[in-house]
Amino acid sequence: MTNKTTTLSKNQKLILTLLQEAQQKTGFISEEAMVGIAESLGISRSDVYGVATFYSFLSVQPQGRNVIRICKSLPCHLKNGQEIIESLEKQLGVKPGETTPDGKFSFTLTNCIGECDQAPAMLINDDVHGNLTPDKIARILKTYK
Repeated sequence: MTNKTTTLSKNQKLILTLLQEAQQKTGFISEEAMVGIAESLGISRSDVYGVATFYSFLSVQPQGRNVIRICKSLPCHLKNGQEIIESLEKQLGVKPGETTPDGKFSFTLTNCIGECDQAPAMLINDDVHGNLTPDKIARILKTYK
């Protein structure tokens, strides 16, 4: 085992924790934060960037005040998940991976949010919303500032 592999193995738990902390402070993980994490752990910036971009709940881009995560797993897909995605695109005026011009919402797709029994489902920040319909989405969006 190389020294780099050993160092990375010892720090893998710390990388994710530090990335989450950085995101909580600013809403996303900046280049400066990734450089600082890499330097503090003695690993490469590319290793930190790889972790930051691997997890769908982490973002290296600024996000809106409210982050909408739509589940695209099989249960949600089978229960009209595509209709939900299209409805959100229409209501927000943005596509997945984008933020509304007013900075109110960022819209992203994720593989699973663990709410298969409520499919189709989405998270807005840490709030779960399930059994979605286009009308229900419109009502939900109105409750976020």
